[in-house]
Amino acid sequence: MDKNAGLQYVKRDYRSLHKGKDLHYFHLSLKETDLAIGVDSESYTNSLLSLCEQEVRKLRADLETYINLHHEFRTSFEPITLLPGAPPLAVTMARAAFQAGVGPMAAVAGAFAQAVGEKLRTHVRDIIVENGGDIYIYSSSDRLISVFAGQSKFSKKIAVKVQASESPLGICTSSGTVGPSVSLGKADAVVIKGVNAALADAAATGAANRVQTAEDLLLAVDYVKTIKGITGILAIKDDRMAAWGNIEIVPL
Repeated sequence: MDKNAGLQYVKRDYRSLHKGKDLHYFHLSLKETDLAIGVDSESYTNSLLSLCEQEVRKLRADLETYINLHHEFRTSFEPITLLPGAPPLAVTMARAAFQAGVGPMAAVAGAFAQAVGEKLRTHVRDIIVENGGDIYIYSSSDRLISVFAGQSKFSKKIAVKVQASESPLGICTSSGTVGPSVSLGKADAVVIKGVNAALADAAATGAANRVQTAEDLLLAVDYVKTIKGITGILAIKDDRMAAWGNIEIVPL
């Protein structure tokens, strides 16, 4: 991976590409969880950060306690059966993993974005929660989500349009060439839209795993077509892309 591309991801400079001018943004970082949260300016209060922090601490504590009891939950690359008494976040992750045919940790970033977004949603009109490229969105207006695809010529040149009528929605990205997450493929970016962020995250991982070369892009498309709740995919490798479903690509 190009050194500069890696630095851009670690610093999360890409976040400046999709900030809505009508939203007030704040950040929360706790261990591996690194959230950029945007809410409509009229709804923002300082108490939202405290509420968000409390929720993330609870979610992480519950998940870490469960993983200590069920080590395979962290390491498996395939769906697994949960132990009795698993916390709600683990259940969400395991369900998404089963639908996508991947390990439960493939859904962790999307599941956190989803849970935090749903927690704050009753306090705001519009909300976007982004966690390492995995996004939960509930918006009263249309939004553009910029695509960061490493060294591909499409990187930062196009966006995926999200209609207000699609809310709430998960839109998640997996890459084999950018970022620290484990990927078995070499896609520059696979962007998935789904009915929730945990499922979109898991499906993005599964789709990206199938892309080694540009010739494999349609394999990723065919894979997501079988997953109920996935509404669209944009897959990019080098100078080629493939798309299916409710994906409107807009030049930037």
